[in-house]
Amino acid sequence: MAASTPVITLDEKLQLLPAQPGCYMHKNARGEIIYVGKAKSLRNRVRQYFQSSRAMDAKTQKLVSRIADFEIVVTDTEAEALVLEANLIKLHKPRFNVLLKDDKQYPHLKLTIGEDFPRVVRTRRVEKDGSLYFGPYLPAVLADRTVALINREFQLRTCSDEVYAIYQRAGRPCMEYQIKRCLGPCQKGLCRPEQYGEAVRDVRLLLEGKAAELASDLESRMECAAEELRFEHAAKYRDLLRTVNALGETQKMTSDPESDLDIFGYYRDAHQLALHLFTMREGRIIGRREFYWEDAPVDNFDPGAFLGTVLEQYYLSGNYVPLEIHVPVDWESREALEAVLSEKRGRRVHIHDPQRGRKRELIDLVEKNARLGFDGRFRVIKPDMTRVLAELQELLGLPAAPQRIESFDISHIQGSENVAAMVVCEAGEMKKSEYRKFSIRSVEGADDFASMNEVVGRRYSRLLKENKPLPDLIFIDGGKGQLSAASAAMHALGLGDLPMVGIVKPRGRHADISHLLVKGREDEPVTLEKPSPVLRLVQLIRDETHRFAVSYHRHKRAMRDFRSELTSIPGVGEKTKERLLRNFGSLKRVSEATEAELRPFVGEKLATQIVAHFREQRPKQEKQETRTVPGLEGGKR
Repeated sequence: MAASTPVITLDEKLQLLPAQPGCYMHKNARGEIIYVGKAKSLRNRVRQYFQSSRAMDAKTQKLVSRIADFEIVVTDTEAEALVLEANLIKLHKPRFNVLLKDDKQYPHLKLTIGEDFPRVVRTRRVEKDGSLYFGPYLPAVLADRTVALINREFQLRTCSDEVYAIYQRAGRPCMEYQIKRCLGPCQKGLCRPEQYGEAVRDVRLLLEGKAAELASDLESRMECAAEELRFEHAAKYRDLLRTVNALGETQKMTSDPESDLDIFGYYRDAHQLALHLFTMREGRIIGRREFYWEDAPVDNFDPGAFLGTVLEQYYLSGNYVPLEIHVPVDWESREALEAVLSEKRGRRVHIHDPQRGRKRELIDLVEKNARLGFDGRFRVIKPDMTRVLAELQELLGLPAAPQRIESFDISHIQGSENVAAMVVCEAGEMKKSEYRKFSIRSVEGADDFASMNEVVGRRYSRLLKENKPLPDLIFIDGGKGQLSAASAAMHALGLGDLPMVGIVKPRGRHADISHLLVKGREDEPVTLEKPSPVLRLVQLIRDETHRFAVSYHRHKRAMRDFRSELTSIPGVGEKTKERLLRNFGSLKRVSEATEAELRPFVGEKLATQIVAHFREQRPKQEKQETRTVPGLEGGKR
């Protein structure tokens, strides 16, 4: 019998910690990584978490109470630890780390020189695929304008390889050629490879910022064409020359630090924090980003450590690093981050915390904007709900202000997985504990009127049976038909006097509610003025009802897919299906499970069959996903 491996306790692991730089990962009792950190000395840093005498904020105390184990990764330098930490945070998304949730990158332009007939496309991902990348473009709209200019003036193809092959086989060019937006390389005789190659070289010079060289070349071609009496070609080169000269004035990729600067500022109150970033190019502020946290630490908040973590995630996961970064405070590992960013940029990157002068005034400006953003995000002044409900009472002609409002909505796709939902609003606040879901039982197909009649009847017959209080007002998401169906259900229960209103969805692209239909006065719709606190309250209830109904519909649809997919596997019956659902929770998890994970629940033979089934289905699903039409989500259709 083999000897069992001795279990190392947490105290023993702490004693074995090396005094070297690296990363540490704290885990909870389930083995989940809940925090990732870096350290110059792993021994000193990790031990601090387990020292009872050390002062900790509430969030750190909560973290420490959940640490059951930890792992470490030793690195050669602090800079390596910094990069590794950013990658581990991005990979595991630990709940106790400060997470920068906005992963939007600056746009670049990609010239696909690896293709026979290259094209220019806009992208936010810079990859090692043999193409040439140019940028970043700030503001982002400049990338779109440059692509449009290239397509209009230089006439490179815009189609994908698949579309290009279709027209090549068809023997005719697409509409882009007809309107002089493409040279037509898909057809022989329309464009010589040398002619297309010349256009590609011109575009490359333009994107590389060599406007002067390109302009000189175009001018020579223009004069040569004129001398040879090819006046149409000369006019084309003349127009291109004008375009290149004009673009050179508006797009400048300079390396002057004053023109390549990011400025950070923040405002914090209690556990809420707003961080703003201003981007300065050519001495002008041309862009800004906003980030918000609702769970920032309250006690012992370290602004330097916080900003350091944010900058690490922002720049190490991004595709652009400016030459200079200004922050309001310094932090311990700033120099290590500078070294990493300098290596990434290929030039020296400076991070400063200016204390006076124009640079400090810029940070003050950003912090002023951060405070305004904070107020707009977290300090929205709530209206006086007593007054708002009184206005709603007056508008609808109710006997009293509606303290409790219940709202209904139906959700399905062409009658399948037909469900309904009800939400509750009490004194102007949504009361989620009172929300209810309904599976439609008596209606087949898409019949919103009959579905609404069933759901309303079931809801209030139950309240009567259980002798529970009734609402002051009922909202029905729909027009006259839905309102009439709901009203019939209430009359059948002897509750015909209970106020009921139909919320008519607006037509067109605007989200504002146009009018409400009051039961008994459907021909006299109530128009809501905007902006209005009453309108906002009705919108809130309507949107929450719709969201809750759609989420339940999606859940039902997922369960349907789960059951139908599993029951198609030979040997999987109702009991086995329920057992898998109970233990794995979703079809996706079952489809990704290994034989070893499935074996305890279904046995060895069936586990092998299930894994084989999903292995065969996976290529088909991937092929179908490429053909999926976007926008067909759960909801009314």
